[in-house]
Amino acid sequence: MEEQQIDDNVTSNNGVIDLSHHLSDEARNRLANPLKDIMRVTSECPVTDIITMANGDPHHSLYPFQQIMYEVPSVQDPSEPVTSWNNSGRTQIIHSYRDQECALPIRNAFQYARAAGLVQCKDALTDFTNLMFAPPDHHVMLTLGNSDGLTKIFRLFGQRGDHFLTDEFSFPGMTNCPLPYGVKWVGVKMDSGGIIPEELEKVLIRWDEAKLGRRPRLLYLVPVGQNPTGSTLSVNRRKKIYAIAQTWDLIIVEDDPYYFLRYDAPQTNCASADPDEFIENFRSTLIPTFLSMDVDGRVLRLDTFSKVLAPGMRLGWITSNKLFHLKLGEYTDSSTQPPHAFGQMFVTEMLSEHGWKIEGFCRWLRSLRLEYQNRLDFLLDVFQREVEPTGYASVNRPEAGMFVWIEVFFEKHPRFLFERLMNTQGVVFMPASTFAIPENALWVESDGHVPLSDVSVMNSAVL
Repeated sequence: MEEQQIDDNVTSNNGVIDLSHHLSDEARNRLANPLKDIMRVTSECPVTDIITMANGDPHHSLYPFQQIMYEVPSVQDPSEPVTSWNNSGRTQIIHSYRDQECALPIRNAFQYARAAGLVQCKDALTDFTNLMFAPPDHHVMLTLGNSDGLTKIFRLFGQRGDHFLTDEFSFPGMTNCPLPYGVKWVGVKMDSGGIIPEELEKVLIRWDEAKLGRRPRLLYLVPVGQNPTGSTLSVNRRKKIYAIAQTWDLIIVEDDPYYFLRYDAPQTNCASADPDEFIENFRSTLIPTFLSMDVDGRVLRLDTFSKVLAPGMRLGWITSNKLFHLKLGEYTDSSTQPPHAFGQMFVTEMLSEHGWKIEGFCRWLRSLRLEYQNRLDFLLDVFQREVEPTGYASVNRPEAGMFVWIEVFFEKHPRFLFERLMNTQGVVFMPASTFAIPENALWVESDGHVPLSDVSVMNSAVL
């Protein structure tokens, strides 16, 4: 089929690329919540103790909270705060107060809020994002974790009959989200380094819109410690993928919960007493993100505290261009509302002068990365000593994240059964077919290819 590329995007007078054509009909037709506009006006009012009768706000004096105390690990004294914390090390106390000085007072935190989140928390995360990723011109919006953020993003762009692009193995908890409203997935071939840029471009070039509908315009990736393969995209591949996205007018959804858990990274000087020097040294160990490359505004990046603090916090954030930021806000204002006050208060105080500050959070992230690397090294040492010599399986060492990709050679022991292993040994593995994107002749060329998603192959081995 003749290659058909996308025309240059329309630009506004100030040179910013107009990406509004990517919005779904649902996003275009959704109306802003008028009550939230009143909140915007009152938030900009210079009166410090305004009395509002507009939104039915309970008065802060009636909130049943005087102060909230968080006992957290001390990150300043020990060189490895995570190890010290696990060994009953020193702690520090962070407070939220209703009437005393703190970064986010209780009297403000528990009021109704606008979609992007409480100003103090949003500003703290914006500062952190700018320091870590240096995005060209983007805006931060809080979410109830990355799952919440992704479901909103998929609805922001997905139309019935559309196709989204992703790795050929991808987390089904997320790829299931757009299926009920008629969006299908196209899995792009991977290797040990993640999605292959040339295979991505091949899919786009060969796409026949007459048979398949409009060409995919969204690419969903977990670029660091990919779930489930553990692969991490190199800087070179990221540059190639971004260039492809510019050529073919793709939106890139960069879901990066494992970003700070990247192993075998250069070690920073943890003894550095200068906060700015430590932060800069830590930042130098991080891989450049799609967000940091995004001159067009076509990247939406998702970050979360789930893997670096606790998953039950249900607190994350999306960084995107202004248009997508506003449209996501309209959706949030009429659906979930912003995240709960408890999590926003804790994060704000943690990153403030009263808590860890950004420097202390970076010390925690560095130490957490080393702790998980030690656990990974132990697991792989046992595997390579006890399993690999048998020839029954091999393992790829992940560069980041929480997932180890194990290849089991069934042809060497065809009676090996997942169910039998679970019942007799108490060991459970997740079969690769669970993560496989349904295949299509468009991107599968080998005549002898057997799809991993064909569960009949697995079932035929069951006694």
